[in-house]
Amino acid sequence: MLLKLDTPKILTDIVSLISELVLEVNAKITKDGFYISAVDPANVALVSLKIPTKTFSKFEVDKEEVLGLNLEDFKQVLRRVPISASLSLEREDNSLKVHIEDKAKRTFRLALINVEGEEKKVSNFNFDSLVGIDSLNFLDIVNDAAIVADSCSFNVDPNTFVIEAKGTLHSSKTEFSSDEVKIQTEKVSKAKYSLDYLVKFAKASKLADRVNVLYSNEYPARFEFKTDNFELSFILAPRGEED
Repeated sequence: MLLKLDTPKILTDIVSLISELVLEVNAKITKDGFYISAVDPANVALVSLKIPTKTFSKFEVDKEEVLGLNLEDFKQVLRRVPISASLSLEREDNSLKVHIEDKAKRTFRLALINVEGEEKKVSNFNFDSLVGIDSLNFLDIVNDAAIVADSCSFNVDPNTFVIEAKGTLHSSKTEFSSDEVKIQTEKVSKAKYSLDYLVKFAKASKLADRVNVLYSNEYPARFEFKTDNFELSFILAPRGEED
């Protein structure tokens, strides 16, 4: 197995973000690309990543590979990769060799680990509503809400999308019309979600220009960040009204 990225910042930023949710993952490499799917320790959120083969300048895989990775260790190595450098990943026995090519050639060797548990697959949820929004706007909304509360509610109808947070003393509210964001729904949907997780998800705004928010009334939500080079999504369980 040999994978090469001429723009390693893609992987560096994504791994840094995912490591805030999970510490150990099984990265799967197939002929179609590089995949990660994992649930956080609290079993509240699921993260799913696909980097297709076309993103890599070199993608040599003879058979499906599963790499057990400690993301904190992997993240620290990736942070040593200059923006101008290329990055190669090569499996050698029970280790992952990380080659960095810039003015000098450097190599790190990371021991692969045994990550217990079955592969986490993204369920085929049936969502009633989809809201497409500029990712930087989403980042601002979430950070605003986190100032006043630990959760926020999403409210959508065919004409408006409202994000509201209410704390013990303070509150925040942001409202968009269907002219300002993309709304696809035929009914009213309302659900509450943890801001601790949303703040982490929203950091993906620096990776993609838009985010699709899919959810239903008191139902898990999916947050999709997509570009030509990767697909990153998060699924988050709802909070009860009493929480």
